[in-house]
Amino acid sequence: MRTATETRIVTCPCCGGKSVYGPANAFRPFCSERCKNMDLGAWASESFRLPTEAPPDDQVFGDAKLQ
Repeated sequence: MRTATETRIVTCPCCGGKSVYGPANAFRPFCSERCKNMDLGAWASESFRLPTEAPPDDQVFGDAKLQ
């Protein structure tokens, strides 16, 4: 178990650098305000997407009951 005085170092999800994960870092888990804003911008512009399996072009879209 960690004590309140221990510092935990994690990898910044944006730049891959070291980041302090604790109350001393207002931008946690990011290392800086810049990395936090870059991540927010990517999220807001919908750059983060999950791959989907789109149906083939010849398959009809929509509810099968309506076709």
